[in-house]
Amino acid sequence: MHIGFITPEFPHEDFVGSVGGIGTFVKNLSISLIDEGNEVSIFIFNQSQKKIYKKDRLTIHHVSFLRFPGFTGWFGRKHFNRYLNQKIKEDKIDLVEAPDWAGYTAFMKFACPLVIRLHGTDTYFCNLEKRKVKRKNRFLENNALKTADTLVGVSHFVANETKKLFSIKKEIKVIYNGVSVEKFSPNHLKIEKKNILYFGTIIRKKGVISLAKMFSLLVEKEKDVTLTFLGRDTVDFFEETSTLNLCLKEMSEAARARFRYLEAVPYEEVQEKIKCADIVILPSYAEAFPMTWLEAMALEKKMITSNIGWAKELMIDGETGYTINPDDIQDFLQKTHNLLANTDDVIDFGKNARERIKTHFNQQMLVTKNIEMYETLINEH
Repeated sequence: MHIGFITPEFPHEDFVGSVGGIGTFVKNLSISLIDEGNEVSIFIFNQSQKKIYKKDRLTIHHVSFLRFPGFTGWFGRKHFNRYLNQKIKEDKIDLVEAPDWAGYTAFMKFACPLVIRLHGTDTYFCNLEKRKVKRKNRFLENNALKTADTLVGVSHFVANETKKLFSIKKEIKVIYNGVSVEKFSPNHLKIEKKNILYFGTIIRKKGVISLAKMFSLLVEKEKDVTLTFLGRDTVDFFEETSTLNLCLKEMSEAARARFRYLEAVPYEEVQEKIKCADIVILPSYAEAFPMTWLEAMALEKKMITSNIGWAKELMIDGETGYTINPDDIQDFLQKTHNLLANTDDVIDFGKNARERIKTHFNQQMLVTKNIEMYETLINEH
């Protein structure tokens, strides 16, 4: 098979811009598909200039963004649609896949089947965060979802919530995100004791402000604990200022002295930063099925995550780590203290987490499910 992936981001040195979970997912699945004897092309939209190159056995297309005053969005989509259909025919692409975010494929028609993967629409995340969604985004997302040949959710939670939000009647398959247990192999020799790591975008919905509040209380008990934020800062939606600065305002002077911030590093270096952490804390309010959690679990890290929705499909409280309500700061504090104390009941958390990844979320196992889904759709088409 030849699969094409439509994406706004991709973890590669030639890509200019921030990369999140969608880009990581696309790269991991693409490499796994190639390992199974398939061909993959990547189409990155809204790029400053057009270019095509091969890297890591992938054909990568940067599709330029055309500007037409007053009609940029419409003509830009038409340009992308024409370009991709041309490549579908020239390169014999059997199927294309796109993410659901902002409904980029709305009103597009392709010369092969289209799969939309539910990583979480803007409508979905706004609903979880209890804020108003842009009417344009909801309109485009609704059209894109209802005109796709197949919808695939990365968790049952995102599939069920999306179905309700958009009144979708057709079946939504669920294939979890996965991670390579061979690539993400633990190394506890590098651990910096009492170093807590948060990695990912510095944004309110990821629970970073709650983490900052908890950390201020924690340093009163643990004088030598440190907290590291690794990721790109953002402008907060509600306060219209740096989210990192909002976090720093929540910290005491003692806490700020024990805090360090690292801006986003290349994807290949993130794993080494995770290995150095004693504890990983990812207290998000809004996710679909986060790659960050999968990666930390595969690396056998002691973890604290939120307990919302999707979390119950991945984490098991008291077995693979602790899950908390990010608003319950006292519970958050107590469980972090327990992990730092390394009490008997938490010693096996990391090993249990990796074992859960190996048995339920191993990339090798999940790529087979994706291939079966692609083949079925291609044969039906």
